[in-house]
Amino acid sequence: MINKTDFLNSYNISEDFLIENSINWNNLVDIYEDFKNYRKSYETQAELIANILRAHKKVHSVKTRVKDEEHLLEKVIRKTPDRRKKYGEDFNFTVSNYKQEITDLLGIRVIHIFKEDWEEIHDFISLMWSVNEIVANVREGDNTKQFEELGIEVCSRISGYRSVHYLIESYPTTQRVISEIQVRTIFEEGYGEIDHQLRYSLSEIPELLEQNLMLLNRIAGSSDEMASLINMLSKSFDEMDIRKCRLDIKKEKMLALKKKIEINKEMSDIKKLELIRDIDEILR
Repeated sequence: MINKTDFLNSYNISEDFLIENSINWNNLVDIYEDFKNYRKSYETQAELIANILRAHKKVHSVKTRVKDEEHLLEKVIRKTPDRRKKYGEDFNFTVSNYKQEITDLLGIRVIHIFKEDWEEIHDFISLMWSVNEIVANVREGDNTKQFEELGIEVCSRISGYRSVHYLIESYPTTQRVISEIQVRTIFEEGYGEIDHQLRYSLSEIPELLEQNLMLLNRIAGSSDEMASLINMLSKSFDEMDIRKCRLDIKKEKMLALKKKIEINKEMSDIKKLELIRDIDEILR
């Protein structure tokens, strides 16, 4: 059983806030116990989705997370005023509705290496699951043309956080499960993890630290661009090697043909000289 006093103190929530927002503690306890019972099942379902994503060739790695019971209650409390605006003042989170209203109970994070790999992963997610919502989180000033062309909502983040978020639904059992998939590059992941840790460990980030976070964000963005350039150049060199190999094969065939002409006894010397001259011209 969750201790009310300890929980409220841990998350800096006052008893008055619960009273002002007509939040029933017994409802919260029921949600806590219900999700605790479902947690193992949710972990299995998250891993099932992750394994499907791991099979894609452009995916570098996949992480899974199932929301902690106490974090779930904190979010239920925090989201109650917002849901009241949406559904009316009589709305309350209950065991029967929290799974539909809290959409990140299951979290799957997909990491890829090159920015240009995102579109293939996007197509794969859209093919494998029913997607309810897609939001591209970008840094102010980022090029958003690719997202806009696909009709994806763009959210500009002052913090510089970059990641494409999907809300998908699946039916691993008879019950619908909503999961959140986050797709980002390996550099965006590094910045996002550092930013997340600082914002959750500090109540207020000092200005100097904030400035250095922004610098790190720009470096991460530049690293993505540089990685894409290296990837493009690497492919260009591969194509050049293939073309060179094909030319070498053609050269060998032409030299073999030249040899056949030189030893051909039925052909006149003049004709031989003309053909050999043409072959040498092609080889040059």
